[in-house]
Amino acid sequence: METETATHWLSDAEQCAWRTHLDVNRLLTHQLEKDLQPFGLTMNDYEILVNLSESDERRMRMSDLAAATLQSKSRLSHQITRMETAGLVKREHCESDRRGLFAVLTDLGMETMQRVSPHHVASVRKHFIDLLSPEALADLRKALGPVAEHLHGHRGKL
Repeated sequence: METETATHWLSDAEQCAWRTHLDVNRLLTHQLEKDLQPFGLTMNDYEILVNLSESDERRMRMSDLAAATLQSKSRLSHQITRMETAGLVKREHCESDRRGLFAVLTDLGMETMQRVSPHHVASVRKHFIDLLSPEALADLRKALGPVAEHLHGHRGKL
């Protein structure tokens, strides 16, 4: 006979906090995505450009980029193909590992990053940062830190 475990339901305050988080996450992501559309980029494109622009030699192994962007290798490969067609990135073989591939930010990709990033930062400020006091931002960072640490620890298990 199976043992039933009692569900520990959310209190009204917990439910409110959870749903507010979901609303903010969904709405903010939608708004930031909308603000990137005039540049022909998605949030995933932008995240890839950021990762590559901040990497040594503007390159990352495809497997590392997939992990950094929380995408499957297959999904990332399709996205990189689209970005290659746009001239933003290119693939290069890894000399030390014949099976390995690098995603490399092209000069056009870097120029795009430099052109788009001020607009993206302005959007983040307008729709998030500037709506919160410095104290509220510090509290938010403190409150979400343990959640981020917990989830980073589980990334390999996903």
